[in-house]
Amino acid sequence: MYARRFAPALAPLLSALLGALAVAGFAPLGWYPLSILSLAGLFHLARAATPWHAFLLGWSYGLGLFLAGVSWIYVSISTYGGMPVPLAVLATLLFCAFIALFPALALAAAARLATPGRGRVALALPAAWVLGEWLRGWIFTGFPWLALGYSQAPDSPLAGFAPVLGVYGVSLLAALSAGLIAAIVPRAGRVGQSRLPALAGLAVLWLAGLALHSVDWTRPTAAPVRVALLQGNIAQDLKFRPEKLEATLGHYARAVLASDARLIVLPETALPLFRSAVPRDYLDLLAEHARTRDGDIVLGIPEDAGPGRYYNSILTLGASPEGVYRKAHLVPFGEFVPFGFRWAVDLMSIPLGDFGRGDPDQPPLAAAGEKLAVNVCYEDAFGEERIAAARTSTLLVNVSNDAWFGESLAPWQHLQIGAMRSLEAGRWQLRANNTGITAILDDKGRVRAQLAPFIVGTLHGEARGRTGDTPYLVLGNWPAVLGALGLLALAWRLPARRQGLG
Repeated sequence: MYARRFAPALAPLLSALLGALAVAGFAPLGWYPLSILSLAGLFHLARAATPWHAFLLGWSYGLGLFLAGVSWIYVSISTYGGMPVPLAVLATLLFCAFIALFPALALAAAARLATPGRGRVALALPAAWVLGEWLRGWIFTGFPWLALGYSQAPDSPLAGFAPVLGVYGVSLLAALSAGLIAAIVPRAGRVGQSRLPALAGLAVLWLAGLALHSVDWTRPTAAPVRVALLQGNIAQDLKFRPEKLEATLGHYARAVLASDARLIVLPETALPLFRSAVPRDYLDLLAEHARTRDGDIVLGIPEDAGPGRYYNSILTLGASPEGVYRKAHLVPFGEFVPFGFRWAVDLMSIPLGDFGRGDPDQPPLAAAGEKLAVNVCYEDAFGEERIAAARTSTLLVNVSNDAWFGESLAPWQHLQIGAMRSLEAGRWQLRANNTGITAILDDKGRVRAQLAPFIVGTLHGEARGRTGDTPYLVLGNWPAVLGALGLLALAWRLPARRQGLG
């Protein structure tokens, strides 16, 4: 049954419901087959749709996906950003409606290029979908959240392809799986010869992914390093209040001094004042504690580098030479003001709202005998931007402050994004988050240890440095992008009579 058999208003509504259902495939539920099955339903609806109808179906699906999956934007801009509720609701709706244009344009392009039939369903729609995700990941600084590939990390068989093809490659294979399922579904009777290729394709994809899970692309460097990740659980509405600074500094000093770990990691802006304003003896105390264990401390701190120039930074202190990393990929409205939108920022009360950008090619930081490819919060959604650092690193480190998103889906989705980064790089990862989720991930993206969110605590454990290149670290996103373009071209050239229109 195709979309044209539904009442005109029903197919977009069903598409929106399918989009909302896809969110259950992502963390925290992690029912990853649902993300693929919901997309198969969308492709089924768009099998014979006109370009305009395909656009409407794709936009409806995207609206359902993003309203259900990233509604935490409202929490950030209203509950903690101070934007009036009506404006925050409107801003959230407009944002979701805008990013839903990417799946809309993807489906419209597939419908325009490929004639109705299985070639469109199995090739054109999956390829266009992934190209839309890729574009969404960098246009207007990018918003790659809820890319299909993330739903497969770390447990799906398809996640085995992450070290080879990266998140967009996993998206492509998941979308191809959805397309093959949609190609099988229309005739619900016996399995005929025409369906065997689709079934065989599914089997090959998933069995290959299972096999790749067992491949060790990188190798351990030395003995594991003992680590401690601090979760201060400082409420966002209290974090930057001057009267709370002394308590915050005292808390982190006590937590550091109580730890015997060689590598201690504090979250983003753990010290919520400029480095120049932190008492020198305070930093000396932390550094000396680390040196007594031949170790180092990694901490998030705002850094001022002259009049009107400040950065969201990471600082290392201790036995190794002092190192600094400055966040390079900034959050629109939260860390920089897009041109022409100062009025929107003025509606919110966001501290330190216009940071400078760090160098995009900063090398790993040396700490505790390891080389750390570090990033700050939102940056780890852009894995391709830190490939060079990851190649020469032994550990990945992310410091974050997800207090901005309250008790929403965002911290769990963020952890899943981190799992994909570990898979892509074949590296263990340390994630220190102000309110959670603080965790240690291994090179397969699996959580080895974690703290519950919204508690004060220190996560002690071990991490094993690894070295070597995965195929993804060498080739980046290009195999996935070129593969999607090739499939789209193949679907365009495929004659209608070869597609089994039926």
